Amino acid sequence: MTHSTPHVATGYASDQRLQYLADRIEIQDLMVRYALGQDLHEGGDNDVLEQWDTVFAPEATVDYSAAGGSALEDIGYRTLVDVMRGADGSMSGLLKWQHFQGFSTVDIDGDTALARTQHLHTHKGGANSQGWNLIQTGFFVDRLVRRPEGWRITHRTLEIIWMDTFPTT
Repeated sequence: MTHSTPHVATGYASDQRLQYLADRIEIQDLMVRYALGQDLHEGGDNDVLEQWDTVFAPEATVDYSAAGGSALEDIGYRTLVDVMRGADGSMSGLLKWQHFQGFSTVDIDGDTALARTQHLHTHKGGANSQGWNLIQTGFFVDRLVRRPEGWRITHRTLEIIWMDTFPTT
């Protein structure tokens, strides 16, 4: 597991502290926009990139190997959409889902940042009158860069603390 110690903007001039707070809010919005990209597109609507293209830098990579092995290590974020939302993707058997993102710890150093964000992801699936729910908890560890269009994730690592599936009636 990777760890991040948040950089607290104390001892700085007021304008520097305000910039730090503005940056943190913008970065937190990215985390929520990622989840909205998942949650606003259900029932065959797979236009996740509507939100994700404003979250990730064009060259961004993700490491989701914690969820799917080495095939998901350091792949482009657009490839991840295909892996998850393609015809045989990891989300193809799901009926509903919602992705909750916690507040991020953020260490900002000029135009780069490291964020660590808790997540709780819920998924509902089923087939042949047999329903189930899957819950996943963990962290996203993100490297970010400030661009003219705003903060963007350049690399994301998924860390899973625990995951469980249970039947529903």
